[in-house]
Amino acid sequence: MVAKTRIWTADKRMSTARVIKKYPNRRLYDTEESRYITLADVKDLVINKVEFTVIDKKSGEDITRSILLQVIAEQEQQGEAIMSEDFLSQVIRSYGKVMPGFMGKYLEQSMRLFMTQQQNLRGQVKRVVGVDPIEAVADAAQKNFNRGKSLQDEVFRRFTGSSRDRDDDVKKIPDNRKKAG
Repeated sequence: MVAKTRIWTADKRMSTARVIKKYPNRRLYDTEESRYITLADVKDLVINKVEFTVIDKKSGEDITRSILLQVIAEQEQQGEAIMSEDFLSQVIRSYGKVMPGFMGKYLEQSMRLFMTQQQNLRGQVKRVVGVDPIEAVADAAQKNFNRGKSLQDEVFRRFTGSSRDRDDDVKKIPDNRKKAG
């Protein structure tokens, strides 16, 4: 049986969210796919806008926020940092000094506005230039990767092929020349 949790979506409709259980051994278990998952998998769920809830198996507590913070921390450590130390310090300092509901809503709305403006800018550039700049950069990067891989494969093929050719040449030498040489 797949466990589901009912939650309210942003547009005030009831929705069924995927349930992920966190076991005492710190592993996350996706009840819908019946498999253990990683924080990278949780990140993919977020990117794909899959609604989910993370429940601590021992206490039954909803720990979704905690897991999302872990995903953010992992992203920040892997070189994809978008939050400066100064920003993080200011967020920490704001605890207890500002109204939490106000600050949370402000940051959420600011992020939503930023994402909307980014989408609008991409659309405008695409209309003017005829190409989505993000897609163009991604395509160029993929082509460069494919070219590099092709070159690497060719070098490897020639390297391994040339050593085989030398072995074949040695085999072609008559036995009396092998002994003398």
